[in-house]
Amino acid sequence: MEAGARGMHWKLLILSCLLADGMSQDFGQTQFICTSVPKDMDICAATLQNSVPGEDLKSTVMQLRETVLQQKETIMNQKETIRELTSKLTRCESQSASEPGDARVGGRRKETGTKNTMGDVSRGPTDTLTQLSRTLQLLKQRLENLEQFSRNNNSVQANSLKDLLQTKIDDLEKQVLSRVNGLEEGKPGLRNESEQRGRVESTLTSLHQRITDLEKGQKENRPLDKFQLTFPLRTNYMYAKVKKSLPEMYAFTVCMWLKSNASPGVGTPFSYAVPGQANELVLIEWGNNPMEMLINDKVAKLPFLINDGKWHHICITWTTRDGMWEAYQDGVMRGNGDSLAPYHPIKPQGVLILGQEQDTLGGGFDATQAFVGDMANFNIWDRKLSVGEIYNLATCSSKAQVGSVFSWLETSIDIYGGASKWTFEACRQLN
Repeated sequence: MEAGARGMHWKLLILSCLLADGMSQDFGQTQFICTSVPKDMDICAATLQNSVPGEDLKSTVMQLRETVLQQKETIMNQKETIRELTSKLTRCESQSASEPGDARVGGRRKETGTKNTMGDVSRGPTDTLTQLSRTLQLLKQRLENLEQFSRNNNSVQANSLKDLLQTKIDDLEKQVLSRVNGLEEGKPGLRNESEQRGRVESTLTSLHQRITDLEKGQKENRPLDKFQLTFPLRTNYMYAKVKKSLPEMYAFTVCMWLKSNASPGVGTPFSYAVPGQANELVLIEWGNNPMEMLINDKVAKLPFLINDGKWHHICITWTTRDGMWEAYQDGVMRGNGDSLAPYHPIKPQGVLILGQEQDTLGGGFDATQAFVGDMANFNIWDRKLSVGEIYNLATCSSKAQVGSVFSWLETSIDIYGGASKWTFEACRQLN
């Protein structure tokens, strides 16, 4: 115990010296002298005794002081490293919509990379800029068509609006160029890429709408059903929304014209989500999987082959009794089956989206599942059409009917994010 006590006195002595040494900076040339004081000895008397060799004490203090300084320097370096790592993490998060992992589509799992609003799988900000440039180029081509129309018709109002839109496009191109320069110079501005991308996408939507309004001058005499929707890029913001919901249905037929050469998979021509079930009714071809019909998250594989860059007419019929379904391509039945969500009626009060797959009601879009291509004459009936009725639709017969639940009209949908409408008349413009 006595030896332990002596050790404790020595530790107190050394600590006192360290504190005294640190405090000496406030007293100019003043010097503090530390002396070991036995527990029962008078302090004044102790100062007259040389209890500890001075050189040994000084050496011990210097070693401890050096250790403290080294630890302080190590802590400062670690703080700087943490700061740099935090900065890099912030930039990575702003460039990615999600971390790599698994996602579930229609009750089955799929592997995904980091999501990207402008492409299948994120390849970094440069890819995003490339896709933005392509979008701007498409809008410029539409403006050139409008300019030609204006020259032919001497429309002062059209010319004025065209000039305004051209200015908007120029501003967007400057934003893209600025972001390119930021990449080349390694600027930290990429941390805010998600916010910047949101502003650009909002501007593109507004620009697209104004171009659409201007294009209406060319198609005042066009029937409301003689149009096609074009989705030129695989994004998570380009889509069309049907203005009204579907009713409760115990049977249905859905038909449309599609044209796409996207690979792998044409994406999601349409999806219908209801509260509590995002996959109430979905048509999707994702990755290397065949096209599938999902009803209440149950899946049927469809024998369609349509990604050859040509127009194809497809129809799917379904009845809740025994979950019977049939699939038609170009007027010919290619397959059928049963047990697809039997005795489950299609629920009402949902959201019908063209061009995107919904993970949440009206949203949660994933660029890897987006439809790329052209679509026309999308119609839905609340009954099973006959073979003859489907053939009339595929051959553009005068006897062809329009959908009883949803019929293809320009006034029935709103478009977003750069999807566009063009004049289209089935069977006269095919392939």
